[in-house]
Amino acid sequence: LLLAVLLAMGRAAMPPAGMLFPRDTPSRERRELGGLWSFRADFSPGRQEGFEQRWYRQPLRQTGPVIDMPVPASFNDITQDPNLENYIGWVWYEKEELLPLRWLQDANTRVVLRFGSAHYYAIVWVNAVQVMEHEGDHLPFEADISSIIQSSPGTPCRITVALNNTLTPHTLPPGSIQYMDDKTRYPKNYFVQNIRFDFFNYAGIHRPVVLYTTPSVYIDDITVTTTSSESVAMVHYQVSVVGSSFYSLSLSLRDQEGKVVAIGDGPVGELKVLNPHLWWPYLMHENPGYRYSLEVRMQAQANGVLLEDVYTLPVGIRTVHVTSTQFLINGKPFYFHGVNKHEDADIRGKGLDWALIAKDFNLLRWLGANSFRTSHYPYAEEIMDLCDAYGIVVIDECPGVGIKMPESFGNKSLQHHLVVMEELIRRDKNRPSVVMWSVANEPASELSPAAYYFKTVIAHTKALDPSRPVTFVTDANYALDRGAPYVDVICVNSYFSWYHDPGHLEVIPLQLTAQFENWYKTYQKPIIQSEYGADSVPGLHSDPPLMFSEEYQKAMLTEYHSVFDKKRREYVIGELIWNFADFMTNQGTTRVLGNKKGIFTRQRQPKSAAFVLRERYWKIANESSCLPPVMKSHTLFL
Repeated sequence: LLLAVLLAMGRAAMPPAGMLFPRDTPSRERRELGGLWSFRADFSPGRQEGFEQRWYRQPLRQTGPVIDMPVPASFNDITQDPNLENYIGWVWYEKEELLPLRWLQDANTRVVLRFGSAHYYAIVWVNAVQVMEHEGDHLPFEADISSIIQSSPGTPCRITVALNNTLTPHTLPPGSIQYMDDKTRYPKNYFVQNIRFDFFNYAGIHRPVVLYTTPSVYIDDITVTTTSSESVAMVHYQVSVVGSSFYSLSLSLRDQEGKVVAIGDGPVGELKVLNPHLWWPYLMHENPGYRYSLEVRMQAQANGVLLEDVYTLPVGIRTVHVTSTQFLINGKPFYFHGVNKHEDADIRGKGLDWALIAKDFNLLRWLGANSFRTSHYPYAEEIMDLCDAYGIVVIDECPGVGIKMPESFGNKSLQHHLVVMEELIRRDKNRPSVVMWSVANEPASELSPAAYYFKTVIAHTKALDPSRPVTFVTDANYALDRGAPYVDVICVNSYFSWYHDPGHLEVIPLQLTAQFENWYKTYQKPIIQSEYGADSVPGLHSDPPLMFSEEYQKAMLTEYHSVFDKKRREYVIGELIWNFADFMTNQGTTRVLGNKKGIFTRQRQPKSAAFVLRERYWKIANESSCLPPVMKSHTLFL
């Protein structure tokens, strides 16, 4: 019964064409609905009591006991209830909000309810009317609720959300439910969620919930691509307007001093920028992350009234190109020296937390990291904004992790994967920090259905965005990889002397060298070492180095780095440590309160390996002829 409801729903309806980030403008207002929401988990055997009793038709507190639940946050670690920590099934959230009368009394005002993300399957009601449903975490979804709230001005807007974190073979990421029928060993109706990925399946409303307004005729979407030469750049744009076919558009591009550098009009065109400031990665230019502001202004007649909508989009001018041995940003070789991360922290789980975000970016810059991969799902738009602003290069990965079961390569899974890529590209297509899409992490790509599956996903991704290369991340242990022929960059994960030949650091040079040479000989494409690392328990020391000690983690890094230094002069274009910080996983005999491969603890304190990596990354940056003299010493960033 737990799965039947999900399967009966089928694929959720596609969101509208545009997914512009909500911003305050002269024509738009926004209100965040963060804070404490009412919360109730459905502990009935089939997890269907909330639907059978229609909890959405009345205030949630009238259906039974509720507790306060912070939003955004995962619900798992908020209480002392172990049943909620590992809960699988439907949970219910509710928030009541009084809205400004000007939102409710103007027929030319459109009010939109937007969720930054909710894990995993969400159904949303406003005042007991279903307004949307969405499958998948990590990506936004929204609905126009104007007609509902404007029909009852003066009464609170009651938002009810039913959320299910069940993973099936056809979700992304996949999973499966296993029922334990042996009544001599397990309680009645006992089941567990099986997953094939190594991080905790946190659930909840993880990112901000926002109400925002637009005019009834509004700017729905903006798409920007850029090209540049030494002295001229072209900003190509496409604007879509919804609500009327009769409108005018004017565009102005301003630099960071507010000076207009180009103007245009109409829904499609290009803006010519003389002597442009290019968007450069961190440590590649003295002014990284430079962005212009593209102001789009729309005017239209509706109901005898002149309406105006204004939206401002940050724009970075940069190009990306891949050769058989190099990754070029603005025509210059770029070497990824960065990290893999997780959205993960004590108490809040995957919930957005500004203090944590600020700390992480300060640590990234202290480390001398110029890049990261959004392992293993798209990160919050607020994080992506800072990558754009700080010049941190991003490999933007979809939630395609743990695709191991043969049934996860069928048409149902494939169609959902394609939708996820559409949603991801729609959200992040205008970001200069995003230089490559990743469609999966360590899938069972040796299986025969994988060739057609990934050929289709990669081709679809390239058709949606021809301006960026595409990769997926593979396990170096696979002798046959059916997806690699279709990608632009090979991303390889390997854990020599950890999962393979554990404790034997001496095998790393031979095995890692063979890995690179075999991959390059086969595909003639540049390679990123997308994961490598070792667990270390903070404060555990051993000399000679033994596994799980800080010394062993340092020694492994040193062995890997010696091979990287040889191969990055040939065709290796990057190295991303696993992981930036320790993170929570399912309980198991190989995990002690989570994965300990971080170079920082979960509380963001450095282990010994962090200083090894910092010294290396700043050395690589100092070798670059692109690094300005003022940035040659990393002591400036202490």
